[in-house]
Amino acid sequence: MRMNLKDNPKVMELEEGIAFEPQFDKRGGLLPVAVQETSTGQLLMLASINAEALHKTIQTGLATFWSTSRNTLWVKGETSGDFLTVDTILVDCDQDAFVYQVTLQGDGVCHTYDKQGKHRKACFYRNVDTKNNTLQFIENLK
Repeated sequence: MRMNLKDNPKVMELEEGIAFEPQFDKRGGLLPVAVQETSTGQLLMLASINAEALHKTIQTGLATFWSTSRNTLWVKGETSGDFLTVDTILVDCDQDAFVYQVTLQGDGVCHTYDKQGKHRKACFYRNVDTKNNTLQFIENLK
């Protein structure tokens, strides 16, 4: 049975209103963010943000995430020099997932390296060969 939004004012405001109310509590304090290159539309990476990372991203214009492996804030580019300038922040209908549309300020976002020894542009550099259940490298990501 489909719920009528008018039956729940809180849901109505969350999904149809203009109040920015990220739902960090819904997912244990961390929300997913897909990072997309503004100029090409290419999906570069997936990451997590907490409220502090989102606030810092908005404040500085640089993509800031929550590192789940280091358990700390992480400004992309701090160590590599490959910063991401955030052009647009998109939020989904439930305000519990984001897309950062960005401009690259370096070679790429991935911590792995290509055959030329440069950081890969995107973390999505392989696809699944479903017939053989193997991975194939995607050519010409840059």
